Amino acid sequence: MSEPVQTPQTQFKPRIFSGIQPSGGLTLGNYLGALKRFVEKQDEGIETIYCLVDLHAITVWQDPEKLRQQTREGAAAFIAAGIDPARSVLFNQSQVTAHAELAWIFNCVARMGWMGRMTQWKDKAGKNAEAASLGLFAYPALMAADILAYHATMVPVGEDQKQHLELTRDIAIKFNNDFKVDFFPVVDPLIEGAATRVMSLRDGTKKMSKSDPSDQSRINLTDDADQIAAKIRKAKTDPEPLPDTVEGLKDRPDARNLVNIYAALAGHTVDQVIADFAGAQFGTFKPALADLAVAKLAPITTEMNRLMKDPAEIDRILGQGAERAEAIARPIVDQVYDIVGMIRSRR
Repeated sequence: MSEPVQTPQTQFKPRIFSGIQPSGGLTLGNYLGALKRFVEKQDEGIETIYCLVDLHAITVWQDPEKLRQQTREGAAAFIAAGIDPARSVLFNQSQVTAHAELAWIFNCVARMGWMGRMTQWKDKAGKNAEAASLGLFAYPALMAADILAYHATMVPVGEDQKQHLELTRDIAIKFNNDFKVDFFPVVDPLIEGAATRVMSLRDGTKKMSKSDPSDQSRINLTDDADQIAAKIRKAKTDPEPLPDTVEGLKDRPDARNLVNIYAALAGHTVDQVIADFAGAQFGTFKPALADLAVAKLAPITTEMNRLMKDPAEIDRILGQGAERAEAIARPIVDQVYDIVGMIRSRR
C-alpha cells in the first residue's frame, strides 16, 4: 500500500458561503438566523457568496411558477435586508452548473451509511422513505458541493444544519485522503448570536416556522408594522416578571424566546437585555420589543415590496451574480475533474 503524498497545508482564502431555500414565507427566524448575520459578514470585509438554493427546493415537488416567484422573493429579501450585490455574490443555484457537477462527484465519495444517518432525512422521509425522492436522500452531497465548489472556509448555519456541515467536512476529508491531495478546505461552521434559533410566538419550545397552521406563531417578513406589533402583543408569555439573571430564564421557554429576539434585533447580549429589563412585567417588555421589531423589520418589508414590482431587475441581479459565481467555481471543479482522472478538452 502506497504512502499518502505529503503536501504542504494549503492556505485557503477566507470565504463565506451560505444559502436559503426559496420555499417562500420568509419569517423573523430567517432574518435573525440567516439574513441579518449574512449582512454582518458582508460588512466585515470577508468575501461572501450567497445563494438561493433552488436545486434543493425541488427535492420535493414544486409548482414551477411558484418556485420562480419564491426565488425572486428570496432575492428581494437578501437585498432588502442589506446584502449589496456589488459587494457580495448573490445568485440562484441552478444558474451555476458547477453545483450539480460537483454533487455527482461527491455522491461517489460519500457513503450510503453517512446519508442514512442524517436526522433531516429521517424526519422528512419518515416511515414512507421508499416514496421519497432520491434527491432528498442525496441532499447533503449537493449541500457539500454548494460550499466546496467555492473553496468556502466558513458557513453561517443554524443548529438544524450543523449535522449537514459536519458531513461536508467528512466529504472534504475523504476526497483529500482518497486522492492524496490537500485540495478542499475543512470548512468551519459559524453559529453565532443570541437568536440563531427563533422559536414560535405561540410555543417557545417549537421553532418558528412558515408551516405552522397559526399565522400568530410567526412574524413574516411581509407583515406590516401593525401586524408585527399585534403579534408581539399577543405572544405567549408567563405571569412572572423578567428575572435579574439569565439563569432565571432556564425553565421559561416563552420568556427566553422573546428576550432572545430582543437581543438579536438590538445587537445586544441576553445579559444586557436582562440588565435593562430585570423585574419588568411583560406589559412593559412587549411594547418595547414591538417598537424595536417594527423599527428593524418594517423598512425591510417596504423594500421587498418595491423590489418585487420589478422582477426583471431581480433576474438581472441574479444573472450577474451567477456569472461571478461561475468565474470562481469553474476552475475549482475543472481541477476536481483532473484530480479524479477525467479527460477534459480545454476550451
